[in-house]
Amino acid sequence: MSDTRIDFLYLNEEDMIKAGVTDMNACVDCMEEMFKVLSTGDYKMAGQNGDSHGAMVTFPEDPPFPNMPKDGPDRRFMAMPAYLGGKFDIAGMKWYGSNADNRKKNLPRSILMVMLNDKDTGAPLVLMSANLLSAYRTGAVPGVGAKYLAPKNSKVVAVIGPGVMNKTSLASFVYTCPAIDTIKIKGRGRESIDDFIEWTHTNYPQFKNVTVVDSMEEACLDADIVSMGTASPAGIENYPFLEEKWLKPGCLVSAPACMRVDDEFLAKRARKVLENYGLYECWADDFVYPAFATVGIIGVRYFDLMHDGAIKREDIIELGDVMNGKVPARERDDQIVFNSVGGMPVEDLAWGKTVWQKALSMGIGVKLNLWDVPAMR
Repeated sequence: MSDTRIDFLYLNEEDMIKAGVTDMNACVDCMEEMFKVLSTGDYKMAGQNGDSHGAMVTFPEDPPFPNMPKDGPDRRFMAMPAYLGGKFDIAGMKWYGSNADNRKKNLPRSILMVMLNDKDTGAPLVLMSANLLSAYRTGAVPGVGAKYLAPKNSKVVAVIGPGVMNKTSLASFVYTCPAIDTIKIKGRGRESIDDFIEWTHTNYPQFKNVTVVDSMEEACLDADIVSMGTASPAGIENYPFLEEKWLKPGCLVSAPACMRVDDEFLAKRARKVLENYGLYECWADDFVYPAFATVGIIGVRYFDLMHDGAIKREDIIELGDVMNGKVPARERDDQIVFNSVGGMPVEDLAWGKTVWQKALSMGIGVKLNLWDVPAMR
């Protein structure tokens, strides 16, 4: 008779930190390995094409029931399930609720958990606090992109939006582009700017050139990497706009957040890179054209331009193909590259499993029991 007992591990945020969730160098290496698996096709996410970002619950502006949440900035619940093969060979899901009003309660906008499951039985293996996990894997992906797409010996980074997303992005750039010595910061509020400067000096005291600028134009001029990390405003007209003339020839624009540029520039002169074609194809299918009005990631704009006949499928490059040497990072040295970063649950699974295995080896966490014998089967 088989053993029916199921135990699983619980890791709170302190446990995750002890197990190395904030080790950005290791996270970048993990994301690079994840992209190698992704490029083989050994993965599945949600949706009919197996590439969906996830399933999202949103709310009406005028709820018909008294207890139903009312729509507001970033108010949603979301489930992001996936399976990732290769060396990871794990199933699981990230789950979170989001509400911009959380900040009034001194809470993060989103509160996230990740569950990893046995791929055969579906039994839980570990339930982990995932705010840091998600933040670091999100920042690590731009670092992988910079390794393959940024100009050699990049020195200057423009930080547009000095929040968590750009903190972790900068941490990954430091690892993959070690010649960086100058940071230019454009933010909206002094509090977030000062916090970013303090964080930078504390974690990277080697940076002597950290300056605050008054405009995105000043930030972009002479920057080898332009890192977009602003909040997500409603309406395309409110997305931060970058002018072509501001951008240094050959620079990399790393875009894990909303942004827009001139369509002719994007269609005819820029290199258009994203991390997974199917992810954006799913967004384009799920939302009414123009999908960019709903999902302000620049890669979604690629698909709107393809819908308009302004570009073709072969004009959109996957990061994995650059990594594998199938296509060059740019067609000429002075071509500006846009790297769109949308985020995928396979990234959470990859870094989640890595941290979980470290926690097991260190004896970290609390073991919880699901059952000894299931009451029904």
